[in-house]
Amino acid sequence: MSVSGAILSLLKLAEVLLESGGENQMRAWKNVAAAGLLAVWAWGAAADPGVTDSAITIGMSAPFSGPNGAYGQDMKEAITAYFSLINKSGGVNGRKLELVALDDGYETDRAVANTKTLIDEKKVFGLLAFYGSSPTTEAMNTVFGPARVPLVGTISGAGTIRQQPSANGNNRYMFNVRASYADETEAIITQLVGLGLKSIAVFYQNDGFGQSGLEGVTAALKKHGLAPSAVGTVERNSLDVGKAVESISKATPQAVVMVTLYKPTAAFVKAMKKAGQHPMFMTLSPVGAEQLVQELGNEARGIGISQVMPYPWNDTVSVVREYQRLLGKQGKFSYYGIEGYMMARVLVDGLKKQGKDVSREKLVSALEGLNQDFGGYRVSYTPDSRQGSRFVELTVIGPGGKILK
Repeated sequence: MSVSGAILSLLKLAEVLLESGGENQMRAWKNVAAAGLLAVWAWGAAADPGVTDSAITIGMSAPFSGPNGAYGQDMKEAITAYFSLINKSGGVNGRKLELVALDDGYETDRAVANTKTLIDEKKVFGLLAFYGSSPTTEAMNTVFGPARVPLVGTISGAGTIRQQPSANGNNRYMFNVRASYADETEAIITQLVGLGLKSIAVFYQNDGFGQSGLEGVTAALKKHGLAPSAVGTVERNSLDVGKAVESISKATPQAVVMVTLYKPTAAFVKAMKKAGQHPMFMTLSPVGAEQLVQELGNEARGIGISQVMPYPWNDTVSVVREYQRLLGKQGKFSYYGIEGYMMARVLVDGLKKQGKDVSREKLVSALEGLNQDFGGYRVSYTPDSRQGSRFVELTVIGPGGKILK
């Protein structure tokens, strides 16, 4: 029963009792009714923020502007469309879903500030679809973890947000929906070594994302008795790739694994080719295949990309078909879009399992018991695991910028 419903019921009860009893009985029932009302009000005051009789408010922080704005926009478009679909069918157990999305420009300090704003000022119930390893790790350890506000999904495969909750209590409130960078780099290195390549360099972004990818590549190579033949870095939100090209070119690698986003990836590929270097280029899912094609044009052909979501143009897979139907025939399908959709699906599944009495702790418990195939994409958690998925497949950019499996 809602707070307002309980109050109305107690008021009606008190009115009936007062009319039917004597003076002493009336006085006694007045005390009972007052105590009941105080209990109801106390329950309402203690209830988690962001939940009313008619709505549940969810917060999101991601880049919606700047060089990485396209990533956040694709996710938000799919999430908004899915929330609208749920709301049109009556919401989640009678409550409509509302999204409050803030732009962090893929900057850690802004992501942390946004998380504080969403929890303290916007009074959201839960969080959804964050972006980036360093931003999410910092927000988890300093804001939403200590506040015990669950976050479902972030664009990151970093190990720092996949610790067991028993080892890091803040990780109890982080529910990953994608595979880790260790999973992605393992698939890439297995492919390259299988082709007989041994000189493999790494170009990585100098932050949590890039360092996690470098660690993954290094660990995967070690299993084959190898090590990176060269490494080069670029700062986040920078296109200054000159030093990285210089150091990696000296090794004349057979392949380069690029743990970077689409703009520095494109700048690096162009500069390497200009320097007379033509290795096999491989990169991880956060690059954004569609954005990379748009940035590089024909020069993107042949670049391999690991993906952590089902191919969004393959309507033979149930979850992809549902995603495509959601956006409609005129929709722009993308890997970031289907990932945002999957994050929203997981959150809504957890909310539905709670029934009408919603709380953050109940959401955590519901998700901890999740082991579900969403139609070609399985997500599962346990009380001490927040991995979510290990789905990885390799794609390549073909003629005309078409992404091929």
